[in-house]
Amino acid sequence: MDRRQFITRSAMLGCSAAAAPFVTPVAMAAAPWDTRLVVIILRGAMDGVDVIQPYGDPALAALRPNLPAGEQGNALDLNGFYSLNPHFSALKPLYDTGEFGAVHAVSTPYRDRRSHFDGQDILEAGLPTLDGGGLRDGWLNRMLQVVPGLEPEVAYSIGREQMLVLSGEAPASRWAPETKLQISPNARALLDVVYHDDPLFRDASSDAIAIAEQISLDAAVAEETTDLMAGASMMDGVPLNGQHVEVAEFAATRLRGETRIASFSINGWDTHAQQSRSLRQRGTVLSDTILALRAGLGPVWGKTAVLCLTEFGRTARENGSAGTDHGTGSAMLYAGGALRGGQVIADWPGLGDGDLYAGRDLLPTRDVRAYAAWVMHDLIGLDRNTLEQAVFPGLELGPNPGLVL
Repeated sequence: MDRRQFITRSAMLGCSAAAAPFVTPVAMAAAPWDTRLVVIILRGAMDGVDVIQPYGDPALAALRPNLPAGEQGNALDLNGFYSLNPHFSALKPLYDTGEFGAVHAVSTPYRDRRSHFDGQDILEAGLPTLDGGGLRDGWLNRMLQVVPGLEPEVAYSIGREQMLVLSGEAPASRWAPETKLQISPNARALLDVVYHDDPLFRDASSDAIAIAEQISLDAAVAEETTDLMAGASMMDGVPLNGQHVEVAEFAATRLRGETRIASFSINGWDTHAQQSRSLRQRGTVLSDTILALRAGLGPVWGKTAVLCLTEFGRTARENGSAGTDHGTGSAMLYAGGALRGGQVIADWPGLGDGDLYAGRDLLPTRDVRAYAAWVMHDLIGLDRNTLEQAVFPGLELGPNPGLVL
């Protein structure tokens, strides 16, 4: 058993599985670039047609006479064709300053079965299909594996669940908002006695205790930083409560240091019924998260790209429960000072009867992986062959959409 395995697995420290990520060294290793990448998985299949509304398409009103459920007049115009769902209105100032935007009519290569589990696996694995024997790693982790000069602890998967997008051979840490790590003086004395005559475990125990003490110090510093940030966050309309804000603040704390990649999920986008009510909640959560990242990152925000991806879209036509069902095409939302916002990019296919995929869904006109790949190309410097062959096997990047400034 090596020292990392001991620190992670030792029951003597009283660590739960959720706490295990925090028992790795807190100091992040330097990465060979100075920009930051945040990937947010919107689990449940976000309705891109409702979040970024193509009100300029004449077919929309007939498909959705009751959606956005009276919000049509309150939607925020973006460019004369698209409008922003009013439940996401807190992001409109970022759109106006070029720090928020969207890519529409996109999806992964996943088609027809419309399973959340398969769709999310395809999205996070970055592969064209689920065929060929099992998913071993995610596209963010494969990127870490092919970048020369990387050392451990430059990436964080944040949340309780294991995220495939950062799983793989390259080292990456995990953290959950409820993670706690405490060691009492009595427990420390006991460890000293038990491991005194065993150099391997004695040294590992000493390291673990030092890490625990450093984490306590970091927690105190983070709490002080949160207090200092409170004024700025409130000015940006960010309520400093809720687990989603905790996650964003933790990510910002890591990214202000030497962490370069963070990834986490926001659940609850499955809107079969009462879609307007669900999007009101999800819109607040996502807006708070992005604004908390912006406030917490400070000047580092100008070096940051935030990509918000979902497994697939929803039906173009509303159902009988004031919602929509599983579909195909959707939108990718993005934010950050390193990206060119203030725009909705799309090769819009139309919503007419002859335009819909399988006669029911928004037709994807481009692979969403291509947009993520071009961001990695321009933000980090990965070459095209590496992106098409190693990070996203089977992908054809196509033309550069110019998202990165």
